[in-house]
Amino acid sequence: IGSPFTVEETRAIMFLRANCLANGLSGIRPLVVEKILEFLNAGIIPVIPQQGSVGASGDLAPLSHLALTIIGEGQAWKDGRAVDVKTLLQEKGLKPLDLKAKEGLSMINGCQVMTAVGLLSAFEARRLAWMVDIAGAMTLEAMQGTRSAFDPLIAAARPHHGEAQTARNLLRILGPTSPIADNHAGCGRVQDAYSLRCMPAVHGAAKNSLRRGIETLEIEANSATDNPLVFADNGKILSCGNFHGEPVAFVLDFMGIAMSAQASISECRIEKLINPAMSGLPAFLAPAGGLNSGHMIVQVAAASLVSENKILSHPASVDSIPTSADKEDHVSMGTIAARKFGQIVKNAENIVAMEFLSATQALDLHTLKAAGAVKPVHDLIRTKVPFAKEDRVFSLDIEMIKTMIRSEEILNTVRDTVGELEW
Repeated sequence: IGSPFTVEETRAIMFLRANCLANGLSGIRPLVVEKILEFLNAGIIPVIPQQGSVGASGDLAPLSHLALTIIGEGQAWKDGRAVDVKTLLQEKGLKPLDLKAKEGLSMINGCQVMTAVGLLSAFEARRLAWMVDIAGAMTLEAMQGTRSAFDPLIAAARPHHGEAQTARNLLRILGPTSPIADNHAGCGRVQDAYSLRCMPAVHGAAKNSLRRGIETLEIEANSATDNPLVFADNGKILSCGNFHGEPVAFVLDFMGIAMSAQASISECRIEKLINPAMSGLPAFLAPAGGLNSGHMIVQVAAASLVSENKILSHPASVDSIPTSADKEDHVSMGTIAARKFGQIVKNAENIVAMEFLSATQALDLHTLKAAGAVKPVHDLIRTKVPFAKEDRVFSLDIEMIKTMIRSEEILNTVRDTVGELEW
């Protein structure tokens, strides 16, 4: 039930299901795997609704829609429309699969929906983890913040992997000094706000959660999650619980919380930029105040998304409800975790794009110039997003910056300037 998964998500689901069955522990013919891959390569992509899975026995309901397509029933995508799969099979000259013993169960028993959808979002989140470092460095420059909080001695005193990586990333992006940084020596601030000073702690903790989550999803993507499993070499057929999605659900929830935190600290920095009491810049970054609201509504929109992420960050995996006459009495809700993690990542991407927008505007309001990789990223954004002398529709600017994030133009600009960032 519900709206369908995207074609990209569904292709990932098909591939992971074939990969799961290719472990050779499901007691099925190799033809089943070959048929899934034949349909995938031919572009016969099933229409799979997003809702209806409780995450044990795996993703039964959505994977059943995959199975329907493979046996010539149900619907598949054609030019963005859902059509009868029989029509596509006739057009492409392909035959459906004629199922044999156990093969129907093997098609639907596993965690490939939550894993595929989660992995796609996790890869987006990994890219955003670098973007948050870059945007944060730009904001630090615009706020005339200090680099001293990123000293390697501090990371060595608390040797969490992600924290040290983030500190090194920030120093690499910022460079050893800049005209703006040099001017910090004469400012009245003793310490920067937490959203600037604690970037290594917050960004680094998120990186650690994402890294662990991706490692878990990669293990799951290459596992046998059928039931029962057939160990031919040992002469055993064993009923098991490998279909339970708890390992996947946990890390999807953790990664959602991590990305929610990344988005939250990014929004905090936007607020600092537009607040003249904190930044020393014109209110709302509007060169001509009064008639112009500047970036006021940008921060309002970011705050809205942060609050939405707080709601979405409630763990799906803490919930369970008995099903199947109380035989399946504990379930993972992993697919719900995957779906909401995806929305958290989308919201975070919007917020980070807004920080880039505001930080770039703020840097232009300084008489002093940035250095390191901050300046080339600023210049890159300015090739497509002009300085806002007066109010305009900022949603178009935000979409343009998101395009630059997804295409990795921003990341590659940093790489070309200072080398690879750490992950």
